[in-house]
Amino acid sequence: MPTQHDAVEVILAKRDRQELTDSQIDWVIDAYTRGAVADEQMAALAMAILLNGMDRREIARWTAAMIASGERMDFSTLSRPTADKHSTGGVGDKITLPLAPLVAACGVAVPQLSGRGLGHTGGTLDKLESIPGWRAALSNEEMFAQLESVGAVICAAGDGLAPADKKLYALRDVTGTVEAIPLIASSIMSKKIAEGTGALVLDVKVGTGAFMKSVETARELAETMVALGKDAGVNTVALLTDMSTPLGLTAGNAIEVQESVDVLAGGGPADVVELTLALAREMLAGAGRDDVDPAEKLADGSAIDVWKQMIRAQDGDPDAALPVARESHVVTAPTSGVLTRLDAMAVGLAAWRLGAGRARKEDPVQAGAGVVWHARPGDEVTAGAPLFTLLTDDEHRFERALASLEGGYDIGTSYEPAPLVIDRIG
Repeated sequence: MPTQHDAVEVILAKRDRQELTDSQIDWVIDAYTRGAVADEQMAALAMAILLNGMDRREIARWTAAMIASGERMDFSTLSRPTADKHSTGGVGDKITLPLAPLVAACGVAVPQLSGRGLGHTGGTLDKLESIPGWRAALSNEEMFAQLESVGAVICAAGDGLAPADKKLYALRDVTGTVEAIPLIASSIMSKKIAEGTGALVLDVKVGTGAFMKSVETARELAETMVALGKDAGVNTVALLTDMSTPLGLTAGNAIEVQESVDVLAGGGPADVVELTLALAREMLAGAGRDDVDPAEKLADGSAIDVWKQMIRAQDGDPDAALPVARESHVVTAPTSGVLTRLDAMAVGLAAWRLGAGRARKEDPVQAGAGVVWHARPGDEVTAGAPLFTLLTDDEHRFERALASLEGGYDIGTSYEPAPLVIDRIG
């Protein structure tokens, strides 16, 4: 049992820019999880952390205390090494879908515990639930069996992993403390370390459609998370990747699944393929299997074979038709020229307003809703030709979606491409 403290004492210490002791951190996380520290007290502490920060020792201890609030998984009995990937979230970021089966096809098991979307960023589970029959909830026994037989699983995290994080995450969402880097880092890493993966690759997004708008804050978050992973014995690296432009050509649920299948079948948009391969190579290196070239597994069909096995193992039908939205609206290019900018946040908000995302955790999502863009920055566009197709089951949603796209793109004469992978940390 942690040493007894008092919630106000802990809040005052951080308010006054003091370092929290190990014992204060252990106590406050445990007491909050049990309900002995009230939401308003934890909200005050979260705001103090946002304003005054934490040092590396405090963040490491906070993360350890969150892990200790629940169970830890152990994949050491599997017949192959494990690697996982976490993305900080973006628009059109369907990378988990092709990545997990691709890495599994290369001989490394991928236990991918994923979440649902909130706001303008899509959730991996929402996307997969557009596949008829597919289920997100697996028992630990089902998860282990699937990792052994198929090599990849994408499913919901059980309630047993870092329950303190689940409670604190919901509180941060409604108290303006989501952006606190110590709390973001410990939230992500407590779940990933508790999950028990051997190697972890972090995809930290930067830009208008990302949580971190500047390279400096993204780098700080990445360095904090890599340090937490290494301190916990997890082989961790991070890539900073651009999220000023949305990934691929789709943002939605079913339409992103289709784009992912296209990538697994050896096609798909070049940027999605590039990032999938970059992350796959990092995961394979972290798991000691950099002797395998993932590009070959996309080309020879083995990656899509694993995808089909993975979907079937969770009761989905990989060959079934995906849901299609009832209504569509085409936006045409106002002038001819080169698409010089496509703002990820504008596209993400449009997809969300069309019904692809949710404003609150309990809201439903539309499987067929979303945005398709017919050109990427650098492509030539012709006046009057389709630029976007908006998809929804409810035509009343078009007006607000169109408003979010206004000013979200530029057509000019020349375009200077920016790198997709900005930096590597680890």
